[in-house]
Amino acid sequence: MNNFYDVWFSYIDLSNNIKLKLLEKYSSKEIFNHSFEYNKNIEDKILNCKKLNLDKYFNYLEKYNIKVINFKDERYPKLLNSIENKPAFLYIRGNLENLYSDNLAIVGSRNASEYGKCVARKISKELADKNINIVSGLALGIDKYAHIGALDSMYGKTIAVLGTGVSDSEVYPLQNKKIFERILESNGTIISEFRLGTKPEKYNFPLRNRIISGISKKVIVVEATENSGSLITANYALEQGKDIYAVLGNITSKNSIGTNKLIEEGAYILKSIEDIFY
Repeated sequence: MNNFYDVWFSYIDLSNNIKLKLLEKYSSKEIFNHSFEYNKNIEDKILNCKKLNLDKYFNYLEKYNIKVINFKDERYPKLLNSIENKPAFLYIRGNLENLYSDNLAIVGSRNASEYGKCVARKISKELADKNINIVSGLALGIDKYAHIGALDSMYGKTIAVLGTGVSDSEVYPLQNKKIFERILESNGTIISEFRLGTKPEKYNFPLRNRIISGISKKVIVVEATENSGSLITANYALEQGKDIYAVLGNITSKNSIGTNKLIEEGAYILKSIEDIFY
């Protein structure tokens, strides 16, 4: 059962930074009851939001067993709680326990080559066979095949971190709807910091990348162009003190520019999963 005040506060259209600052000093209930002091414009906005009717919102959360937790909740992943600009709230569908397991992120280019897709799927399955959960972003390309590889395994689970809300109607891209459904059917996990109804805005996806690396102990980049979003994930991982692995690529391929650059800058070269367990 979700905490009414957490759901209400998570729904309000305020920046993550403001929500963090308020929750560091007050509970959601205190904020709802206006037992706090802050910028008057923010206070007025919060007061106006008390008039919202969220019955349909609560009904959807309950129907699909979507959990809403804030960063002070004991269920909030410890690894994620230690990062800078952590999400004030998480929306979680599926198996909550996966967030506390041995998780490893696999990310890469949306316009992946057949080689990259094959490598992502192979590495993901081999790691999942060792009971390691695979974290990725449910995007096309490498992310998609990382999730598929984990789903190929009987052991590990997969966690999809979204740049939208976690409702069935918000799956993006739509081509991955079946994978979204398989993740939930296979005891996996779908998470997002964004409230239900959040559209796939371009700026949401770099933000979600800090969560991908944040809940993972290590990050593997399979393919990445020079300006790939996967490099954003790698930078977050570096800031968070995580090990980064990159698959050495064909020097004539644009999808290898990013991964080869990561290796040049000190990322570990991944030739097989044994390189992860050195």
